Amino acid sequence: MKKILLLWGFILPACLFSQQLADRSYHPPIPEPAYERGTGPLVFIDEGHHNFHTKEGRYEAFSNLLERDGYQVETYTGEFESEKLSRVNILVISNALNEINVEHWFLPNPSAFTKAEIKAVKKWVRKGGSLFLIADHMPMAGAAADLAKVFGFEFTNGFAVDTSARGPAFFTVKEGSLADHAITRGRDHSEHVEHIASFTGQAFRLPKDASPLLTFRKDYVNLLPDTAWVFDERTSVVNVKGWSQGACKTFRRGRVVAFGEAGMFTAQLAGPQQYRMGMNNENASENFQLLLNIMHWLDGTLD
Repeated sequence: MKKILLLWGFILPACLFSQQLADRSYHPPIPEPAYERGTGPLVFIDEGHHNFHTKEGRYEAFSNLLERDGYQVETYTGEFESEKLSRVNILVISNALNEINVEHWFLPNPSAFTKAEIKAVKKWVRKGGSLFLIADHMPMAGAAADLAKVFGFEFTNGFAVDTSARGPAFFTVKEGSLADHAITRGRDHSEHVEHIASFTGQAFRLPKDASPLLTFRKDYVNLLPDTAWVFDERTSVVNVKGWSQGACKTFRRGRVVAFGEAGMFTAQLAGPQQYRMGMNNENASENFQLLLNIMHWLDGTLD
């Protein structure tokens, strides 16, 4: 345990604790957009639950990429209600928080959603809606755990870390940690995804009817602290070999994609050195294609 904590003292760059700004210069090529601009399925990005990532904030690159692919992207504010959800094809929830944890990233981390909201989202997916649920490390994982649970995903409120190396986590098709799936294959060979980078996050367990996309290797553990980013000798450590950081499943007539890391779908400039974190990072050149492929699977373009 002491070795792990010492390693993390070197892994965590100061920029992770400082201001993160959207990289507005990030515009990866999309040779063949799925839809003509503004004609694709409607996508709601949740902003009604103290979300750490929002359409015009840390997920600006996320929303811009989708719009360039033809999707119609709008914000969702307020509580989830059946009538409002009936308008949308795909709902994106990224790093929602309960109000008590907005400024205080320590336990407890209650649900960001009421029981009525969870029931409404479950019913909407069951009838054909597509949910993209993203919940990062503590406290975001804890805030989304109840919603994930109704679809069979067991989110863990911790930090998934590589004990053998510093920096981003890497998942590749070659070594089997990145699955061979419709989402990684894309619509044709030009959209194949072979290598993905993620930036910390959580590890979670899958229901039997889900397909893993990102799978942790033997060197990864889940650290479960009482306070975010504070690790000591009392911190619980669980090996997460075979656990997931990304997965998908069908749910009756609908679809669900769950990810335990949000930064991999951002494009941010972090800290005074403007460290590129997310899709704009030099190690994450295929992350944007994974995001597009996920959206294409959620809208039924990929099967």
